[in-house]
Amino acid sequence: MARIPYVIVDAFASTPGAGNRVAIVLDARGMDLEEMRGLARRLGEPETAFVTEKQGTLFAVRFFTPSGEVEFSGHAAIALGLTLVRLGLAPEGTKRLFLHTPTEALPVEILYEAGEPKKALVRGPAPRFRDLPPYQVLKEVLEALGSDERYLHRGLPYGIAYTGLWSLFVPLVAPGVVDALEPEMKTLAELSHQLEVATVHAYAPMGPRSFYARDFAPILGIPEDPVTGSANAALGALLARAGVVPRREGQVALTIYQGHRLGNPGVVEVVVDYSPTGQPYGVQIGGEAVQVSAGEV
Repeated sequence: MARIPYVIVDAFASTPGAGNRVAIVLDARGMDLEEMRGLARRLGEPETAFVTEKQGTLFAVRFFTPSGEVEFSGHAAIALGLTLVRLGLAPEGTKRLFLHTPTEALPVEILYEAGEPKKALVRGPAPRFRDLPPYQVLKEVLEALGSDERYLHRGLPYGIAYTGLWSLFVPLVAPGVVDALEPEMKTLAELSHQLEVATVHAYAPMGPRSFYARDFAPILGIPEDPVTGSANAALGALLARAGVVPRREGQVALTIYQGHRLGNPGVVEVVVDYSPTGQPYGVQIGGEAVQVSAGEV
């Protein structure tokens, strides 16, 4: 039986052991859904990306968590874009490639420094928003997180938004309050099912354009995600729509820090494009990534 090559990469980080880890299966041609699901479980990482076809700068990909397939994974897309260029699977000097998921094509820009691929920027699915959940439900979520409404930040938006995964966003008054959360995962999973969201994303301000966050996804089999691409993209869109971060030339740019509580610090750059009416219509997330190891199964 042919051996299947893979690499392990830490995304949103410049050194191994930080950011968010992803396994990348470099050649998944001919693998069916069950085989990919089984291999993702075998590799045992929070996220696994499978390259199922490639042609020039076009790559067909699928993303899996331990519980199954997801439409989009921001940190996996960042790691994959940089890895494809660094390993020579994309043409030398590629500055733009496309990741074709089962639902859409995601453009990835590769940024170089001293001739070497340094960062990747991926445009995720278009942002969408749902009606606010009842305030009583928000109070229940705060309680499940190990907090209460005294620590809710009244000047920042709470709500449900999407850029690949639906997430509930809960603003808190300070990073220390976010770090102090000790969620009751069973209750949080029940509330996530009730609200039909994949993750609960708690965040707090650090400055006009910088925020600190933690992301909890027990219904995806991930109690806490170290550094989250898709949810932070949706957070950027939510903040841009609320008009609480400075805008410049049709864009909102912000930085989100995450993973410090778990000892996996990472940095996510978010750029939101918005229309003249103030509605966000596109989000890019960006960051670094570093290869940790490689192997075959």
